[in-house]
Amino acid sequence: MLDIEKLSYWEKKAFFTEVDYLIIGAGIVGYSTALELRKLHSSAKIIILERGNLPTGASSKNAGFACFGSATELIDDLETIPEHEVWETVKLRWHGLQNLRSLIGDKELGLEIHGSWDLISDTKSTLYQKTVSKLDYLNQQIELITGEKDVYFIDSSVSSKFEFNQIETSIFNRLEGQIDTAKMNSSFFRKVIAANIHVLFGYDAKKIERSSNLVEIETNYGKIESKKVAVCTNGFAKHFLPQEDIQPARAQVIVTKPILDLKIKGTFHYQQGYYYFRNIDNRILFGGGRNLDLKGETTTEIRNTEVIINQLKKLLQTVILPNQSVEVDMKWSGIMGVGTTKKPIIKEISSGVYCGIRLGGMGVAIGSLVGKELANLMK
Repeated sequence: MLDIEKLSYWEKKAFFTEVDYLIIGAGIVGYSTALELRKLHSSAKIIILERGNLPTGASSKNAGFACFGSATELIDDLETIPEHEVWETVKLRWHGLQNLRSLIGDKELGLEIHGSWDLISDTKSTLYQKTVSKLDYLNQQIELITGEKDVYFIDSSVSSKFEFNQIETSIFNRLEGQIDTAKMNSSFFRKVIAANIHVLFGYDAKKIERSSNLVEIETNYGKIESKKVAVCTNGFAKHFLPQEDIQPARAQVIVTKPILDLKIKGTFHYQQGYYYFRNIDNRILFGGGRNLDLKGETTTEIRNTEVIINQLKKLLQTVILPNQSVEVDMKWSGIMGVGTTKKPIIKEISSGVYCGIRLGGMGVAIGSLVGKELANLMK
């Protein structure tokens, strides 16, 4: 690719001069921010920069869970987080999912709602006992948010139904589902192109500086100026915003080869959500294990590690598919953005520079609403 200074007059005029809004990151938040800005400003020049040939962040590498909160996660959160904050977070997730469905459409998302199971390996554990004792409370609170009754209930048949091992029971959430991440991102891309928003792949933003009345972005192909800039890189945002409470969190994933007559259908949370799996076509997608090496997984390095992949394989063989011979077909990792709270950061960082980051592993659920709020802040 040519440096910007070597491009033609036409190319510079179309993509690199008089930019009104420049968005760094072509993921759920970046795309949603751009689409909302287009609604607000029909003639503005809006540019999205993405460093990869495909989106690099978690939006295209997640597990495709359309979830808003497993029962044990919520009870665990209520032990350490103020009650109103817990339910504000769940409300954001739920309404975010509905916003994503409205924006993209269920068919384009590949949305399937089979429910989710919070798998319990020890019914005598304190967390499980607390959760069961507060199921009515959880259902009352969720009904206030979703309008749906009896969302959570105990399903003791989960092991016999799906032939799991070492699982005593489960708490079922009937409203959670799963999506096809590639379909979602493809639909987002088509929508931004149709809205006359340019996406420049392969442009790696290195540095952001204020230059007179404009914001200057230094990239691997030269400098671009814009009136306003949005950082939508989530787990990679520390590079631009070292002062913010956000850290990268790597998540590793494996996918099996096709499995004949696979019975498992739905999404599953295991060991307080540190592990998670689902069916995808006739395969199992299984991810997690950050708790094995939290320090090592606080990184933006996109790679897999032996200690976590081996544990995923072990649990796959001993717990999820104990009576079958299965092989891993592929593996990858994605980078999330987390902090000391689960609330996203949506704010103006400095004059003309904004961010929508720290999605806490719930980008599918809250990403489109974060983008919408960010765009309205930037307008």
